[in-house]
Amino acid sequence: MQPLPSIKAPDSANDERLHGLARLARRHFDVLAALVTTGAADRQQVRSCDGPPLGNASWIERFDQPWNDADTLLVVPDLHRDARFRDHHLLTAAPHVRFLAACPLLAADGHVFGMLYLLHDQPRELDAAQQCVLHELARLTTDLLAREAADARLQREVEALRESEKRMALAIAGSGTGIWDRNVATGEMHYSSGWRALLGYAEHEVGNRIEESYTRVHPADLEYVRAAIQAHFEQRTTSYEAEHRLRCRDGSYKWVCSRGKVVERDRAGKPLRMIGTTTDITAMRALSEQVQQTAELMTDLTNEIPGMVFQYRRQADGRSFLTYASAGVVDIYGLTAQQLANDPQALLAIIHPDDLPLYLASFAESARQLAPWHLEYRVQLPGREVSWRQGDARPRRLEDGSVLWHGFVTDITERKQIEAELQVFATTDFLTQLANRRHFMQQLEAELARVQRSAGHHATILMFDLDHFKAINDRWGHSVGDQALRHFAAILSSQLRKTDAAGRMGGEEFAVVLSEADLDQAMTFARRIQDELAKAPVVHGAEQIALAVSVGITAIGASDISPGAALSRSDMALYAAKRGGRNRIECQ
Repeated sequence: MQPLPSIKAPDSANDERLHGLARLARRHFDVLAALVTTGAADRQQVRSCDGPPLGNASWIERFDQPWNDADTLLVVPDLHRDARFRDHHLLTAAPHVRFLAACPLLAADGHVFGMLYLLHDQPRELDAAQQCVLHELARLTTDLLAREAADARLQREVEALRESEKRMALAIAGSGTGIWDRNVATGEMHYSSGWRALLGYAEHEVGNRIEESYTRVHPADLEYVRAAIQAHFEQRTTSYEAEHRLRCRDGSYKWVCSRGKVVERDRAGKPLRMIGTTTDITAMRALSEQVQQTAELMTDLTNEIPGMVFQYRRQADGRSFLTYASAGVVDIYGLTAQQLANDPQALLAIIHPDDLPLYLASFAESARQLAPWHLEYRVQLPGREVSWRQGDARPRRLEDGSVLWHGFVTDITERKQIEAELQVFATTDFLTQLANRRHFMQQLEAELARVQRSAGHHATILMFDLDHFKAINDRWGHSVGDQALRHFAAILSSQLRKTDAAGRMGGEEFAVVLSEADLDQAMTFARRIQDELAKAPVVHGAEQIALAVSVGITAIGASDISPGAALSRSDMALYAAKRGGRNRIECQ
């Protein structure tokens, strides 16, 4: 092989990841050199070059080609036999160069901002598969350069805001979830310790005003976050959800997924209280870049990427199919790319039946609006449990009326499990595994709403209090007291129907909502609990500890102005039972 003319990448472009892509291209296609250039002008800067020593110049004259489509590819099997390039400076400087292939790097708005070149000193061709690989490498190069530009913009913003810092840490490790509680009326915010730890703050370093919380939101995301919250306040969405950046104590930013819901409104529908969670998704955001950094050979590139890179096409007649899927399709969908190509319906058979309509509708809406596609959905792979996937893609309408998406599907099962565990943690009493007081009050509020909507709907609330519980703690200790609470909770749970709800209100007090039950039925339920409790004492070593419970019952009425009104009546009935000698049932 002969050396190329005097072309080299400048020192400022010494990006190992970019050079790695050029090296992969050169090795995969077995050519003399691979070049990456940037710049919209006719003379483009060489950002990376892999090949023999190339001299001192740092530019290459752009080839005259109408780059108006992501699939446009210039392949010249033999430059010596193509009159279009007879006077090109590259051929003039290096007459031994015979083969050239060039693939454009397209910005989001469609303009060409660079090229990926292959050069060789022997004539050759590129088959369809090789052209597809070259397109894929060009797309990866585009993503890498776009990410580099975004990082540079972010660094400039941080330097302007904090002149004392020369550089902001971009590698953010760790993950976690925090809980927040907002008083909408007063503007007060309360954060869990986990929320503060998520961003590296101590308790005294975070204020309790909503205005201060907005100062931690990245300036580029603030308008979007405010709009999403306002839409939920106005009940245009059932819940609030936004992925955005938050500033940590050290000045860096983390990507988070914020979810919340208004749990209390006034009669006019104005929000009073909102509760939600914040989950660190930084690692997931960085996943694609991390995988690219570890890839050394092109043949391993897609195989090593967790998740699936895909190209999806929806034709004007409504037919749709995957036109490309990386090797990760096997992990994501349990099928090979060839199987999906042979049978496009095989993919739909894997989507969970309950999520399939939403899956199809989301693509239809993305095509109609030409809006980014984003969806979290379940899949059922043969021989495996149901798992979660997240898909993201951007659509582009083609000249024939079809829509083409380029995107990525990843496994988010672990994240969903964490969210589910957090939901259980936030709504369940740890000791008894019944609903905690806050969650029970939400269930009571829902039952009151049903009573008020339907004149024929009956419901009752029962308050239970274990008799002489303090004596149990004093005599046998708190561990036996906890055992007694768990024992009673198990008996209570065993008697509930699916439509009923039970919760621990605090200490030895429990509450039950019986849906579609009048006072007589509630009385029967309470006696059954007392009978079961009498038949099953707590066993502590060789001792049996008898338990008894007092019960207060009231009907939930349509005239109740709040769940607390019904709860208060049942509480009064309970204390009447306690005053009457305990182990009694009283109705109010």
